[in-house]
Amino acid sequence: MKLPAAASTEPAITLELIGALETLRARMLAREDECASRLAEVAPGRRADARNLAHYLALREHDLRGLQERLSALGASSLGRSEPQVLASVDRVLGLLRRAAGVAPAGRRTAGETSPEERVTSLQRNADELLGPAPAHRSVRIMVTLPSEAAGDAALVHALVEAGMDIARINCAHDDAPRWQAMADHVRSAARSLGRPVRILTDLAGPKLRTGRIAPGPVVLKLRPLRDDFGRVLAPARVGLLPQGSAQRIRGALAHLGVSPDWLLTLEAGERIELIDARGARRSLRVARRDEDGVLAEADRTLYLVPQTELLRRERCRGPRSTQVFDLPGRPGSVFLRRGDRLRLERPAATPSSESRPAPAARGIPAANDGPPAIACTLPEVFAQVRAGERVWFDDGRIGGTIRCADADGIEVEIDRARPEGETLRGDKGINLPDSSLELPALTGKDLEDLAVVAGFADLVGLSFVQHAEDVHALRARLDAAGATRTGILLKIETRRAFERLPELMFAAMAGPASGVMIARGDLAVECGYERLAEVQEEILWAAEAAHMPVVWATQVLETLAKTGRPSRAEITDAAMGERAECVMLNKGPHIVDAMRTLDDILCRMQGHQAKKRPLLRALGAWR
Repeated sequence: MKLPAAASTEPAITLELIGALETLRARMLAREDECASRLAEVAPGRRADARNLAHYLALREHDLRGLQERLSALGASSLGRSEPQVLASVDRVLGLLRRAAGVAPAGRRTAGETSPEERVTSLQRNADELLGPAPAHRSVRIMVTLPSEAAGDAALVHALVEAGMDIARINCAHDDAPRWQAMADHVRSAARSLGRPVRILTDLAGPKLRTGRIAPGPVVLKLRPLRDDFGRVLAPARVGLLPQGSAQRIRGALAHLGVSPDWLLTLEAGERIELIDARGARRSLRVARRDEDGVLAEADRTLYLVPQTELLRRERCRGPRSTQVFDLPGRPGSVFLRRGDRLRLERPAATPSSESRPAPAARGIPAANDGPPAIACTLPEVFAQVRAGERVWFDDGRIGGTIRCADADGIEVEIDRARPEGETLRGDKGINLPDSSLELPALTGKDLEDLAVVAGFADLVGLSFVQHAEDVHALRARLDAAGATRTGILLKIETRRAFERLPELMFAAMAGPASGVMIARGDLAVECGYERLAEVQEEILWAAEAAHMPVVWATQVLETLAKTGRPSRAEITDAAMGERAECVMLNKGPHIVDAMRTLDDILCRMQGHQAKKRPLLRALGAWR
């Protein structure tokens, strides 16, 4: 698009700007005509939203920075905040310039424009329909991922609702149908008792690429007391002794062991337990406390326990004097990788019992064969869709590599991104292929089975790893078939392909009654690159506002606070950025209630300073 060059007189500049804006306006209407087939598929109540999105796409086809500078110099709007009503924003500027230049207004097509008031409320209406009404004291909703224990802990769910949870997220990548139903029941019960509307999002797992199981490491438990710099014991190592097979936990214990119930029954506080540990070293435990479920024992010297280690009571007792150790937690299997190492991704059937071979050579131990270590991949169908030279990322971008060769049975990766001291890769970790054109349906067989369950209680469904409009239509068809015709769809934008096809996905989602966008920044950062994530999330926010589509700001919001009880400084700023979305998602953690209260405080403060892209000039009391 040709922009007006500098001119010597203001009237000449004004006329040139009018011409540039008329050209821009014509292109916006032409883009609407080009999208006619898509607009016809949009639900009647969403067509004004879809037209506005088409106008916005035309507006952003060109670099308008020069035009913006000239408009600002004349005191006119620079169109920098035109997303809510794109065509009307251009027309308002044109009207001002025409009056200033004394040019009569031209007859024009309005393309069914609505009033500014209707445009503002359109996004609010769509957000209320999908996410439920915002609370009275803040305009942004808070979504919380429910932990697994929420299925059996109604009090935890009640506390979350009481603290301000507006939407409960159930992650279908974890747990199972009975636990999801239990979580949903607890949410509904808490919402009723507290008189608060709470929506339920069920997040489908989707075709997530992950590493397969790795054969577990040795079953050995190391107990080590805390010592000062001089080796003096500051705190003993504490272990819980429970009846064999018990799932209970002893308060204060860092680890738990199973023992014979008869042996445990008469164990008393103060008793000494002797043993020979895995190294042949004589060690002892002291019973510090007896609980209803078992005992808490302490060790003031380091010891190593393995299955069948014998524990012997020193004092005479009524029951058996000795027991073996059971229920020791196995160390998770892993593959150790350094830069320059090779790693092979294989089909699960290609590795024994669907478990992957560790990497002995990478640990400095002679390998049993000449090939690189192998690890299973959960979606082997991608092997035929990747090419040599394409990048691979593991575990949220912690380990990176380049594909060196690929065939139908696997791919071989050369590791080129890892810390100098090496990295450990475990099972069930994410795999990202940002350069590869993967054609995978967003709805897997597991997703279809899960939908049959969650359609009965979900208010909205998260579509993971969506790539095509057909994925959105397929989910809507499944929901309709299940009788969930009013259930909303949340497009999870977590791959580069989804970001590049965002307009296509939003048009498809507008065919249904309620839809929104989640900026899933975890995978998105790996796919697009951390450096580009900042602009990518901005562009998603802008496009969604033009489509009058609510946004969920997700991934690692106040994560340090939720996990440790203390926030980092950077994540406070990140949480404040979430005010420009319609909802902010928090993940689970032991301090999640504190994180919710902090987020509520931040959002309430920021809504007086910012509304989407528009700064608000609230009175500042600090400098009076």
